Amino acid sequence: MNIESTRFGTLDVQEEQFIRFSQGIPGFPEEKSFVYLQEDRESPFSFLQSAAEANLTFLLVDPFQFFADYEFVLEDDISEELGLAPENPPRVFLIATVKEKLADMTVNLLAPLIVNNRSRLGRQVILEKPEYSIRQKLFPDGLTLVEVEEGE
Repeated sequence: MNIESTRFGTLDVQEEQFIRFSQGIPGFPEEKSFVYLQEDRESPFSFLQSAAEANLTFLLVDPFQFFADYEFVLEDDISEELGLAPENPPRVFLIATVKEKLADMTVNLLAPLIVNNRSRLGRQVILEKPEYSIRQKLFPDGLTLVEVEEGE
């Protein structure tokens, strides 16, 4: 199946790349079908492209590669809705915002995306953790020259 993206052009995607958000994503309630894009399995970065809106792409970050102490407990009803279990744990992503400088990139720790890898169902969850920010700097100590060159 082909979908259009202003960021990536025409994408030939497989059914297993789709993630469905039955409630949409806050701010985009009508957008319920997205395509998960990850070129490098080793990279902590990936993309979520709307299947319907070519202009809507989210940059995703694996939180555990940047925030070792990031943790929260999912409410039972959310785990049930997504079909999660100890033998089927979720994938967790943070939505990133890129500023003018890569070193100023922020992520939303307060509202992670939770995805069931088997059923490809997802939901953005708003946490009740006042210590988490919606604009947490991903690189609080800045970037080294090597990191900047690798990102180019």
